[in-house]
Order: sequence, then structure tokens, then C-alpha cells
Amino acid sequence: MPPTDPGLRSRPRPPAIIALLGAGAFALLAGLLGAACGAVDLLPAFGIRWAASCGADRIGPGDAELATRILLQIRLPRLAGGFLVGAALASAGVLYQGLLRNPLADPFIVGASGGAALGIVCGQILLIYAGLPAGGAALIPALGFAGALAAVWLVFLIAGRRGRRSNSTLVLTGFAVSSLLGALNLLILLTAQPLRERLLESVSWILGGVKVSGWTPVALALPAIALCVALGFMFARQLDYLALGGAGAARLGVSVARLRVALLLAASLLTAIAVALAGIVALVGLLVPHAARLVLGPANRLLLPVAAILGGAYLVLVDLIARTAFAPAEIPVGILAALLGTPVFLWLLRRDRFGYDF
Repeated sequence: MPPTDPGLRSRPRPPAIIALLGAGAFALLAGLLGAACGAVDLLPAFGIRWAASCGADRIGPGDAELATRILLQIRLPRLAGGFLVGAALASAGVLYQGLLRNPLADPFIVGASGGAALGIVCGQILLIYAGLPAGGAALIPALGFAGALAAVWLVFLIAGRRGRRSNSTLVLTGFAVSSLLGALNLLILLTAQPLRERLLESVSWILGGVKVSGWTPVALALPAIALCVALGFMFARQLDYLALGGAGAARLGVSVARLRVALLLAASLLTAIAVALAGIVALVGLLVPHAARLVLGPANRLLLPVAAILGGAYLVLVDLIARTAFAPAEIPVGILAALLGTPVFLWLLRRDRFGYDF
């Protein structure tokens, strides 16, 4: 990471076990709230009464069987999906920030989310319009992964200048590419016949929404996300060395090219999975890693797992607000996440604690 304020370096850090337990307790609390509350209040069905209702409607004490079905088949899969999306985006944010040596890096800002969405939209068109067999559904996440990689490469290519990239140029280029990809996504949704027939559903997905139906998407996403986070953890110490620059890390025995390729693949795959599950959810990978870094410091070996847990808990709470604030109507999670994350991004952009010249 870039040089930080001496006050940040001298601040006492909590022990790793305390940090992990604290993050786990926060995630457990978020999970309990997410399971209990929603458009329908399930608590009375289990004999639990709060001072305030946890939903616009209630299920009575005699409907415990119905409440159990809603909890196990609808609410818990969505809860797990939201946690995985948040964990994936926060982990990708940590990896992108370490690779780019830029705390403003985020899957949305560097264009990876928009690229993944474009790849997934193109995959849906191929699957429907070209009449591919049902087994061709594996093409959709693969194209999302390819789209995320291509978008990040495009940002690097445009922002590059004689082998050097200023942080302000990288951020501005990322926003420009993200805007372009977002416009292309909407254009395709509006003009492609197979998707135009279900335009409302497609636009809702683009705006971001954790609408996981059943446990199958969760079961498919969990191993890939766990593998990517484990890969990042394995290279965490080398990622710390990369804060010294490519030459400095190489002098410490780091294979810089291999490190960058491995972690770029991992971060892009995490982003593609998150977009496949919930559409474009902006700035989670910026807000959560930054908040964790302020408390834990820059060491990625602890930062990565804690950020993954906090990111999952954060998105569970954002999704809870999105589906209960105006119940039975829902606010797209991507819109709410952007409303929460944009002030933090602007604050980071204005401050000079990290030694950037904006």
C-alpha cells in the first residue's frame, strides 16, 4: 500500500483472534436480523414477540410450518447469497487495492463489475437467441469472468503512460470505462429481443439485487469464492511486499508477474461471481476494506479474511434495509449501496492521508 499517515501506523491494533471474533459476531448479528426481518414478520409464528414488528405483515402463531418453509426456502438462501456477494466484493477490493497500490480501487471503479455484467448479458443472449443447449449455461459465468478481466485490462491500457499510472488517471479511467460498459449493458437490454421481453427483470438485475432463489446458486458459488479467498490469503504476505513497488518486491524474492496474474485472476473471478448472483453492487469493495484497514492496519494476511466477513455482513444489512424500508416494495441493493458508498469515496478522494497527489 502507499505511505500512510504516521498516526495510523502508531495506532494500537487488536490481536488477530479478537478481530476475527469481532467480525464473526457482527456477521452473526447481521444474519439473525436478516433471517428474522423482511416483508413478512416470521417471529410470532415461533412464539417470539418484539416491541416492534419485523415486517409489514405477520404470520400468526399457528402458522409455524409456513414460516419454516419461508425461512428455509426463501429467506436463508437469499441471506447466504447476500453474504457471499458481499464477501466476494470486499475480498476483490482488498486484492485490487493491493495489486494497484491504490486504496481507491474497487471492482466497480476499475471496471470489473461492468465488464462482468456485459459478459453475462452477452452469455444470456447466446444461451437464448442462439438456441444453445441447457448445458451451455456454464458459458454465462465464464463470459462474466472474461468480461471482468477484459475491462480491467482496458483500464490499465488506457491509463498507462510510459509504464507509469497516476492514481487519479486510473480512477478517472475506471469510471469512464464503467460508464461506457453500463451504457452498453442497457443498450443491449433495450435492443436484444430475448432480453427485451423480460426487460424489467433484466434492468432490476443490472441495478443490483440479491434475488437468489433456492440453494443451488449458493452451493455453486461458495467453493469458487472460498478458493479465491484462500488463494489471496496464501499470497497475502507477498502482496504486502508489493507495497514497496515491483522492484522492491522482486528484491525480496517475490515473483511479481506470477503474483499479479494469480491475484488478478482471483479478484476478477470474485467479481464475476458477485455480479452473476446480484448484478452490479457498487463500492462495497471500497468501503469495507478501507474501514477494516483503519482498525487493523495494512497487513493483508489479517485484512483479507476480516474484510470478507465484514463485507458479507455489510451486504446482508444493506439487503435487509432494501427489502424492508418500503415493504412490500424493494429498493435495488445496488442503488442503496451506491448511496452509502459514494460519500465515503468522495471523502477518500479529498483527503491526502495516503500521500496521493490528486
